[in-house]
Amino acid sequence: MRSQLITARAAATFEPVGRSVATARAFVRDTLQGWGFSDVVDDAVVLTSELVTNAVVHAGTAADVLCLRYPASVRIEVADHYPEREVPLHEGDRVSHPDREGGRGLILCSALASRWGVEYAPTHKQVWFQLDLPERPAGTRAAGPALPLTSLPLTDSQVRVAVIQVDRDGVISGWNEDAQSLFGHSPQQVVGKALGDLTAWPQTPGTGFGLAEALRLSRWEGSYGLRGADGKVQPVYGSHLRVRDSSGEPSTVCLLVRDHERAVLQGGPLRGSAQDPAQADRSKTTTDPFEVFIGSPAPDDLDSLLQRTVERARDMLDGDAAYLLLATDDETELEVRASTGLPAARQRFARVPVEAGTGRYGSARMPAVHEDLIAAPGAVPLLAGTGMRSVVTVPLKVEGRLTGSLGVAAESPGRYSNEEALRLQFAADRIALAVESARLTELERLRRGSLSFLVEASDLLAGTLERDQTLALMAQMTVPTLASWCAVYTIAEQSEPELAFVLHEDEDRIDGLKALLSRIAPPSPDPTPGARVWTAPSDAAHSTALRASLRSLGLAEAGRPATGTGAHATASAVGGETVVLPLVARNRVIGMLTLGKPSDERFRQEILELAEDLSRRAALALDNARLYSERTAISQSLQRSLLPPELPQIPGVEVEVIYQAAGEGNEVGGDFYDLFPIREGCWGFAIGDVCGTGPEAAAVTGLARHALRLLAREGFGGPAVLERLNAAILDEGARSRFLTLLYGELWPQEDGSALLKVVCAGHPLPLRLRQDGTVEPAAEPQPLLGVLEDLELIEQTVQLEPGDVLLCVTDGVTERREGSRMLGDDGLAEVLAQSTGLTAGAVAARVQRAVERFAADAPSDDMAILAMRVPELQ
Repeated sequence: MRSQLITARAAATFEPVGRSVATARAFVRDTLQGWGFSDVVDDAVVLTSELVTNAVVHAGTAADVLCLRYPASVRIEVADHYPEREVPLHEGDRVSHPDREGGRGLILCSALASRWGVEYAPTHKQVWFQLDLPERPAGTRAAGPALPLTSLPLTDSQVRVAVIQVDRDGVISGWNEDAQSLFGHSPQQVVGKALGDLTAWPQTPGTGFGLAEALRLSRWEGSYGLRGADGKVQPVYGSHLRVRDSSGEPSTVCLLVRDHERAVLQGGPLRGSAQDPAQADRSKTTTDPFEVFIGSPAPDDLDSLLQRTVERARDMLDGDAAYLLLATDDETELEVRASTGLPAARQRFARVPVEAGTGRYGSARMPAVHEDLIAAPGAVPLLAGTGMRSVVTVPLKVEGRLTGSLGVAAESPGRYSNEEALRLQFAADRIALAVESARLTELERLRRGSLSFLVEASDLLAGTLERDQTLALMAQMTVPTLASWCAVYTIAEQSEPELAFVLHEDEDRIDGLKALLSRIAPPSPDPTPGARVWTAPSDAAHSTALRASLRSLGLAEAGRPATGTGAHATASAVGGETVVLPLVARNRVIGMLTLGKPSDERFRQEILELAEDLSRRAALALDNARLYSERTAISQSLQRSLLPPELPQIPGVEVEVIYQAAGEGNEVGGDFYDLFPIREGCWGFAIGDVCGTGPEAAAVTGLARHALRLLAREGFGGPAVLERLNAAILDEGARSRFLTLLYGELWPQEDGSALLKVVCAGHPLPLRLRQDGTVEPAAEPQPLLGVLEDLELIEQTVQLEPGDVLLCVTDGVTERREGSRMLGDDGLAEVLAQSTGLTAGAVAARVQRAVERFAADAPSDDMAILAMRVPELQ
């Protein structure tokens, strides 16, 4: 029974906003990594993301996250403050679909967590899950049983551990006496040289992993060769540790022993241990055949196991090369995962079909021996052009299912017969189960990492509705995680694909890549799901590089266009495998996501599957951004159509209007204004606010603005204009919206004053500022429009003397809030009182600044300000 003593805790509360989900994930990730619980970080982040989403998005409340550390597990609790919620795991007797929003977090808990549960309280609901760690005795990283002396690993009489220190550039800076004894080089001979000059590094297929990468890792262990003073390569087992000195300069300390003495650094039994005859006889019946072939201890990760396998197979049959391929899930293709003795270009996840031809030797499901490949060209595509003449291949099978293929090749013909095939098949049968187990473990790790990646990607894509930003995110999420370069094509309705965004992991290659893709025809918009190979970029790049080479030799064809100096670099950057994934949203291809690798590199099947999942999410995000942009453009165009195109010049009166729409521009606001000539010497002005936003409000706004102009120019006075407008609004029925409106007529006078006739229907009252600083309402409140059928309004007359100002605003000004405070009519009057002597434009600008500075947040309501001023007499 494990102890339930809590050894550490961390808690945080997240507000009910969308960005809280990403913040909660970062909090859990940082907390668990700080506790050293990296084994369960990915699972914990995925579960926390789902549960916090349920709280802040679906429940609409704050989420409390509590992390509890136990000696051998971690418990995470997520609580919301909306208790009246059922557990949405089942509907009747049927389990909910995992793609549904409701219950998905609990389904994930049941799949990933060691234990989980739901607890209810009067004020909140809490979901918790617990993730267990492997048993680790306190203070112990690894331990083995006490063994008889005869079972201990066999070493030389004096074990020598070479200590080599390498600086940040891979140059040897330290070389101890044991290193000199093992390899024959004195410190004076090697210090200052690159370690790579002495190293025979094993080929690591598909990852591009080499000595330089190993030296940059924080820790690394494995086998390679070191060339001694006699020119021979000595197999060694190394343990590397990345350190830094007091000044912060990094270096790598390499501990090396002879390969057969690896137990000194590994701490496990080795092949070659001394045994007495009796013990040896007993071991014949207990030795694991897998360990006989692979050696003990066996590598604990898939890549190391596969690499050890091909090396042992090559040595067992005295071959010049060996390779191992793993089958895809549908058993139609084999993917190169390990090789030795073959060019690097043959290692990077190249794929070959399982059924390469007709007959017994055309299928990877059966053992095959080719005595001379020259007599059977194309029989083994993987070995074409390598100089290998004879080859033996055998299948790896688990429970009758093809899981891979193992091959050994030689440069001379006739090296292998059925006897070698039987020996290799026996070895393949011994290792097939271990390889499949390691492969499944790797797939599970990749699956969990992919799930975490997709959660983060979905959150980023959901965080923006800008088209250009969505395109940039799509590329940045794929490079360099999934591919070396990425190009996104977009397709508008009834148009050809257009190159929209290009990204390369090396920024210096972006311009050359963009120019290359612009010169070739885009891929066809095929809606078929999945990745398909596209060879055009690679072919075009190599063709361009070839022309550049011919031109440098003076052999170019006349009339050919000049080629940039970066042709060879571009060809190398895009010379590998290129795939195209359709971006399908709402049953329409809206674009294509193109991913590419550099020369001689290919994509792993798991990466292509992850890219396909990402493309589906990216397509929806891109289409949502397109729809949002179209809606915003329509709304802004409609908004502009509801406002006058320009203000008329009124002799003897200064006029200034400020209009500011709230929000992100995707909704039509209800505030409007107008200023227009009615007849000679008379101008009409209006400022109003329709209840609500959107198309319904826009319809009433358009009706009001155009009806005002039409009725006023027909000779109706202010009350008659508004009474008829009220009837028209009520005629709209269910589509009607009530309207507050200030309408008036402006008559400039010969003595420099101005006469105003005003009707205020439910609108904030206009304010008059006199020259002495006095502020007073210029009208009386009356009923708003769109509510009462029998509406009787009266007109009020105001005389503006020279220097006076009339200020008209919408409620976006007077109802500006900061917590419980509101600007209000009194606050507006106070601002206006301090504006004596200012022009109409300056008065409107001062009011706008006062509204913006009243609260820290941006205004949440539309705002219209109309200021009219009669200048002083000169």
